[in-house]
Amino acid sequence: MAAQKIDRRTMLLTAPISSLIPRMAVPTIISMLVMSFYNMADTFFVSSLGDAATGAVGVNMSVMSVIQMVGMALAAGANSFIARLIGANRIEDAERTLVTTFATSFMLGAALLVFGTIFMEPMLRLLGSDEPSVWLGVDDAKYEMYTAVRRYSKDYATYILLAAPFMTSQYTLNQCLRAEGSAALSMVGVVAGAVINLGLDPLFIFVFKWEVAGASAATAISQFISFCILLMPYLRRKTVLSLSPKRFGYRRALAAEVVKMGMPTLMRTGFMSVATIVTNNVAMGFSVAALAAISVVNRIMMFVGSAIIGYGQGYQPVAGFNWGAKRYDRVTDAFRFASITGVVVISVISLVAGIFAPNIMRLFSETKETIDIGSLSIRLQCLVMPVHAWVVVVNMTYAGLGKAVGAAVLSLARQGICFIPSVVVMSLLFRENGLASAQAVSDILSLAIAAPLAVRVLRELRRLMSENGQSLGKFKLRE
Repeated sequence: MAAQKIDRRTMLLTAPISSLIPRMAVPTIISMLVMSFYNMADTFFVSSLGDAATGAVGVNMSVMSVIQMVGMALAAGANSFIARLIGANRIEDAERTLVTTFATSFMLGAALLVFGTIFMEPMLRLLGSDEPSVWLGVDDAKYEMYTAVRRYSKDYATYILLAAPFMTSQYTLNQCLRAEGSAALSMVGVVAGAVINLGLDPLFIFVFKWEVAGASAATAISQFISFCILLMPYLRRKTVLSLSPKRFGYRRALAAEVVKMGMPTLMRTGFMSVATIVTNNVAMGFSVAALAAISVVNRIMMFVGSAIIGYGQGYQPVAGFNWGAKRYDRVTDAFRFASITGVVVISVISLVAGIFAPNIMRLFSETKETIDIGSLSIRLQCLVMPVHAWVVVVNMTYAGLGKAVGAAVLSLARQGICFIPSVVVMSLLFRENGLASAQAVSDILSLAIAAPLAVRVLRELRRLMSENGQSLGKFKLRE
């Protein structure tokens, strides 16, 4: 165990940046892509039941977002703090952070299960499955479609809520494995759960005839299995940190740091949930086809965007660890490398997705209105996806370095400060096409916030490098 700790510490402090970041990021990217893929698979299989079922999955994205908000906020705070603690060789404090955060995330997930089950009906109405006939004058011919959305939404939410405690604590296990440099172990748990989900989806939906509830049950079971797999490395002591109950304990400094660094993620995912609720309600006001289109696009672009987030999450521990070890030159090198490679790779992915946008939409719907709205939204988002990639790198830099305010501002920019107003204004001006373009507009606006913050942190890194006698050679993509 001691040798393992030394090897990983040496790797993060001395390995060439051009090989270290891909080594840390590739397993994370694979994990994120796989997670997005099986979320998209739910939509694919459910889409065979019609636009109402597809819309119901979109409504429940908000339920998933709330669960993710809790789990990812604690996980992100623990990830940032643990990476810096290990970098400073404070192993006992890192273990205490891990154990306490894990227990807290499980308890909060259990609270979501109880609360969501008791208040399911009003919750789903709030999230976008309300009966628009009351306030939009929907005719009787369309009313049945809206009723189906509500019924399917309840079916889907039931099983997702049952898995909430395991989902929230799974995020903590996943992120803490990455923080200590064990990205491959975290990938195994996520991939295994995804494979099981893909196998259970068609079985439950088509063979057992559970319809939308089958997709939800498959997701819940796969999330539980992922939780068990991610827990095993700790139980078998294959990790740098120990998940010993003896380390459990709330301390003011620990809690303050986790909350401080988790707050940007909490705010980002919180605003993402609000944005999804606003989008669902606006789309529902236009038609079920619009709701289905936005639901599908969100899943597709989540798949594309997951590559960006995965890369950023692989880069963040590298930046945080070297910041904790006062290797400011390596932090700067890591930022430059991640910026260039992240933008280049996502540009290629976006080009492919944009070209084949109509073909992708036809996999999920046969309705022309759904395909047209979805294709426009995908292509507009792909145009600005390189901008989003760079903003994510800046965001992960602030998070990794423990700069909570900057990380919070950047986290809020895309899904809160810029997106919600974009949805409202663009939808009022251009109706369905405006709704389809809202995310692209938000990405452009978020660049204006990220650019000055990037300049600020780079200036600070240059100053610290100068004070510590550090310097950078000519930057190369290969060292």
